Amino acid sequence: MTKTKKDRVKTILFVCVENAGRSQMAEGFFRKYAPEGYVAVSAGTRPAGEVNPLAVQVMKEAGVDITGQKSKMITEEMIRAAEKAVNMGCMDRSECPLWFLNNPVDWGIEDPKGKPIEKVREIRDEIERRVKELVRNLERQ
Repeated sequence: MTKTKKDRVKTILFVCVENAGRSQMAEGFFRKYAPEGYVAVSAGTRPAGEVNPLAVQVMKEAGVDITGQKSKMITEEMIRAAEKAVNMGCMDRSECPLWFLNNPVDWGIEDPKGKPIEKVREIRDEIERRVKELVRNLERQ
């Protein structure tokens, strides 16, 4: 039996520069809330090598374990395969993944790097809110 376009798994790509905080949290939340037939992947233009430990901690507080996720480089294949690409927000315009994406959604979320845990929790909550909204919109399609 061949797969139809409707049957194929659709990828949502979350990107930021270091792929260490915002995009990792978005990937984790999307996996939790994803509608059937959707998967999440996250990547960056200059991967940090590891996920921000505070991001891991605040996600655990929210019931989402991202300890197994890795910071990774965005590839052309990821961009081509993505049904939708979400740019988390760029502080470093020279490395911003927004310029590489086709029809991206730009959330403009503050980078949690170097922020106190209270601020990282606020950023996490904003990401969760936006992921839930994205999921609702995908379910309507």
